[in-house]
Amino acid sequence: MPSKPKLGQNFLNDTEAIQRIAASLGDLAGRTVVEIGPGAGAITGALAARAAHVLAIELDPELVRYLRSEFPADGKPQVTVVHQDVLTFDFLAASASAGQRLLVAGNLPYGITSQIVLKLAASHAAIDRAVLMVQREVADRITARPGSRDYGLLSVTAQMYGPADNLFTLPPSAFTPPPDVHSTVFRWRFQPRFAELGVDETGFLPFVRQLFAQKRKTLANNLRTAGFESAQIAAALDRASIAPNFRAEQLPIEAIASLWKALQPSQP
Repeated sequence: MPSKPKLGQNFLNDTEAIQRIAASLGDLAGRTVVEIGPGAGAITGALAARAAHVLAIELDPELVRYLRSEFPADGKPQVTVVHQDVLTFDFLAASASAGQRLLVAGNLPYGITSQIVLKLAASHAAIDRAVLMVQREVADRITARPGSRDYGLLSVTAQMYGPADNLFTLPPSAFTPPPDVHSTVFRWRFQPRFAELGVDETGFLPFVRQLFAQKRKTLANNLRTAGFESAQIAAALDRASIAPNFRAEQLPIEAIASLWKALQPSQP
């Protein structure tokens, strides 16, 4: 195994946690799993023992060479090591090639966690569920419920694509080299809620960003900053049964959807 990770990776060395991650994806028989950032292949091996095919997406060329020596292309079970940045990986094409929605696992690089989460959300049609390990604070934000300190833009955005729940947390000692933070594994099931809530994906998500632009400001203040008129805001809040002094962090997704619909121009 390469002795010095070039891209700041922290390799998981906890055998029990590795097996728990693989098991948390559910029954993998006959399934194709995409692993993000396989590193030295610890989770890769656990996935390969359960799945029909593992697509291991790795950016570090030295790790790619190591993984290909550990998991030959003609080996059984089948592991394909893909030398690519996951942010450019085509999940839809991989799903079409597999003839099924994909399962995703990974120990996400801390520096681009949010970008990867948004990439997966954009690829939701190709993905069934994911089990991901991220910095504990990020997992808490993704899975947060309304009214909690961590509930915000990332929570609503992620949960619009399906429910997310924290599974377990690991200390720095579970990794080599140990990071400065704890890491949490969470499970995300891709069941988009846009149609259920009657909102348009391309219009609703920018609206959510406007609501959370200044988290400590009231909804009315953030909406005025976004360009809505005071009378329009007051009428929409009334129609959505939301108190005018509420902040975005107090609203469940259903209430945010109601407010968005109340602010849409009336149809002739």
